[in-house]
Amino acid sequence: MVKSYQADNLDQDGIMHGFFTRRGGASSGIYASLNLGRGSKDQPDSVSENRARVARDLGVRRDHMCTLYQIHSAKVFTVTAPWPAKDAPEADAMVTATHGIALGILTADCVPVLFADPKAGVIGAAHAGWGGALVGVIENTIAAMADLGAAQENIRAAIGPCIHQDSYEVGAEFHQRFIESDAGNAQFFKPGKRDHFWFDLPGFVQMRLRAAGIQSIKDIALDTYSERDDFFSYRRACHNGEGDYGRQISLICLSEG
Repeated sequence: MVKSYQADNLDQDGIMHGFFTRRGGASSGIYASLNLGRGSKDQPDSVSENRARVARDLGVRRDHMCTLYQIHSAKVFTVTAPWPAKDAPEADAMVTATHGIALGILTADCVPVLFADPKAGVIGAAHAGWGGALVGVIENTIAAMADLGAAQENIRAAIGPCIHQDSYEVGAEFHQRFIESDAGNAQFFKPGKRDHFWFDLPGFVQMRLRAAGIQSIKDIALDTYSERDDFFSYRRACHNGEGDYGRQISLICLSEG
């Protein structure tokens, strides 16, 4: 049985969502078990079955579950109809006002952010790795939602499972890039050994959300790196020499009924 977490601020009539874990799927080995990553080296049939299980759990049509070819950018795609897997747009966020379409973000340490304006009937989903977050994927998603009729003061956002500060060691160049962008970003770093630092990615994303005017923010507060039974982690897979890694999915949908 698949397992997911929900954010109470997105628990609204007409909105379905879930931050899915790695539990309850058909994959095995390092991909065990609910791997949704088509870009992984997992068996395609297993990934397809996992997508079907997630769709059933959320209550959406499997072919209406949309995912992107994520490129760590600030690009946002407005969805009006689903697409075949081979035609997935290159982008890192989606928005829609179309009912029955599930927006899906794949992650394995980066931050999945789900958005909703329940009054306007507009939703969004963003893949906020450090690169995308730094160049504006959060702000661009909010702007794209506004283009569909969402009001900034009514938008709710939820930060899903991602790598947390005590698991995320970065080098001096990484730190310097953030400080050069904004000296205030120093608050998201703790000194480590030698010239290394520990980076608070979800804290940085939450700051960007607040700076963009979002007042209702929920952080699920789950660390993908340390909670190995529930989540895939790119960094953990690298540290363990595993060669590849699975991806979990976060989904949001406007119900059809």
